[in-house]
Amino acid sequence: MSKKLKLALQIESAAAGVPPKSQLKTWAEAALRPNVKQAEVTVRIVDAEEGQTLNREYRGKDYATNVLTFTFDEDGDMPDIPGLPLMGDLVLCAPVVEREAAEQGITLEAHYCHLLVHGLLHLQGFDHIEDDEAEEMEALESQIVMSLGYDDPYRLDKEIDG
Repeated sequence: MSKKLKLALQIESAAAGVPPKSQLKTWAEAALRPNVKQAEVTVRIVDAEEGQTLNREYRGKDYATNVLTFTFDEDGDMPDIPGLPLMGDLVLCAPVVEREAAEQGITLEAHYCHLLVHGLLHLQGFDHIEDDEAEEMEALESQIVMSLGYDDPYRLDKEIDG
């Protein structure tokens, strides 16, 4: 794979099953769209307390969530500098990831992969607020996750819908 991604890993959780940095980097590189020439991303694995604090402070929601994405230029006040790498942080809350994987009957590894891909797509400007945006983002997530050898993360939704 290319060396267009610099990935830093911070593990602030004692949870078992956290994927190694090399695997996180492989997944993150797969999620980078062709227009991204360089990226610098920090992945931070946290426990519920830090996850809840960050979600409350930055999203106004007082619970730990599975993944939070922080773009370097969240407010859009940085000038658009050609050649500046995509930069941001992803925070994955280990206990939430573990609980959701168990609830969904999938492996912890597969869920970490999906959430990392999901967060990286957010970092690149994808969103799922509007239905058409959600469909595009979910289709891309499915494509990337399946290309990495995991099941479609939205397969249950698709089975229920149709």
